[in-house]
Amino acid sequence: MVRTGLSLILGGEPDLDLAGEAADGRQAMTVIRDLRPDVVLMDIRMPHQDGLTTTELLLKSPSPPRILVLTTFDADDMVLRALQLGAHGFLLKDTPPPKMIEAVRACARGEPVLSPSVAQQVIAAATGRHDPRRPQALEELSRLTEREREVAVEIAKGGSNTEIAASLCVSVATVKANITRIFAKLGTDNRVHVAMKVRDAGLI
Repeated sequence: MVRTGLSLILGGEPDLDLAGEAADGRQAMTVIRDLRPDVVLMDIRMPHQDGLTTTELLLKSPSPPRILVLTTFDADDMVLRALQLGAHGFLLKDTPPPKMIEAVRACARGEPVLSPSVAQQVIAAATGRHDPRRPQALEELSRLTEREREVAVEIAKGGSNTEIAASLCVSVATVKANITRIFAKLGTDNRVHVAMKVRDAGLI
């Protein structure tokens, strides 16, 4: 669904050509070698080979593309690792379409691109300003699947089960099942505790 949405967003722009797409990191290596795009939108969480590994391998190749990392969560370790590897930008998937389009154009021009929350984390890392609660919260939330983390973030935003279901385009039953697993993995039965962990981790 994400790839389809991105295709619709980017495909309608007269100055952008959608070269191709891939379902995982290994397929991406082949597609990128064959099609040689100028800019790659790279997800971090992918099967078989994650986006950070794929980014590292691509940037070691001759004449690599510019890589704009696109993900759901701006966790410190992923942001800094992607930038250390040489990624040219880092965007969250909830970036509004006009800003995403402009980010692709800016990346193609060689300009660095960072979502505002990502920029704050880079500044914090550079100046040593870290919330001491963040590493522990991130470690606990790393036990969750990506969908469970999405639900946890929506809980932290104060959404009801019905609102979360509408926001994530899933059923209420699916939301309830994810919440049950979140509670089990975090050792709680309290939505407030989940919200506090999400906030401590800096995910909202």
